[in-house]
Amino acid sequence: MKAKVNERATGGQAPRKRSRTRPAPPKRELEPMRIAKAIAHAGLCSRRDAEKWIEAGRVSVNGTVLTTPAHVVSAEDTILVDGEPLPSLHAPRLWRYNKPKGLVTSHKDPEGRPTVFANLPDTLPRVVSIGRLDINTEGLLLLTTDGALARHLELPSTGWVRRYRVRAHGQVSQGALDALKGGVTIDGIRYGPIEAKIERTQGSNVWLLIGLREGKNREVKRIAAHLGLTVTRLIRTSFGPFSLGDLPTGTVDEVKRKVIADQLGPTLARELGVKS
Repeated sequence: MKAKVNERATGGQAPRKRSRTRPAPPKRELEPMRIAKAIAHAGLCSRRDAEKWIEAGRVSVNGTVLTTPAHVVSAEDTILVDGEPLPSLHAPRLWRYNKPKGLVTSHKDPEGRPTVFANLPDTLPRVVSIGRLDINTEGLLLLTTDGALARHLELPSTGWVRRYRVRAHGQVSQGALDALKGGVTIDGIRYGPIEAKIERTQGSNVWLLIGLREGKNREVKRIAAHLGLTVTRLIRTSFGPFSLGDLPTGTVDEVKRKVIADQLGPTLARELGVKS
């Protein structure tokens, strides 16, 4: 595993609109690929959502509305989504974001709750999150302009450990935590190997350090409840090699392209168009 990426916040925010003084990210030519993948690479949405858009008749190529996501496109094709040209393809960009408690990781919330994306700096381009944090979870959330990159990094098969600091009400022994190393089944759901240790006790509360690779919905809270604990604070401190570090709450910090390429490895970096 490569060293964690823990860049100090610069104080400035990543631009949502292209800066007049900052050079644009390098463009990459659209190599022949399936249309859903091209839409995801352009940063409009995930590949799965792109397939739904195609089924809904929202995508056309060279004047023909598509009915299948199997259609292959190249740089010579005119691609429209909802009547608008596909954005120019740029190399994927990635940010660390210190998510505050109380924000939903969604572009729109049917209950009208405040969202992560509505609270990002206006200077960021359109981004998608790599995985999610629930409304009461704080800490590191990775954001990217590239749906394909997001989909790859959030898959459990990527093998990156998500690490959390957890404050919970109750008591637990280190032995009970060590028993999680082989995984555990809770209410019929199988959870893979879990790293857990006691950081410190504080009155009737205990602080735990937990690492897991799957990122299933509410996984940490369900594991804690299985141990007889009630989570009162949950902070994600790292996602794979990317660390929260001292990034202030509510701020973003862009990860350098060379760092992204190094962490992906040469084959995947080339496939996703990430150049150092």
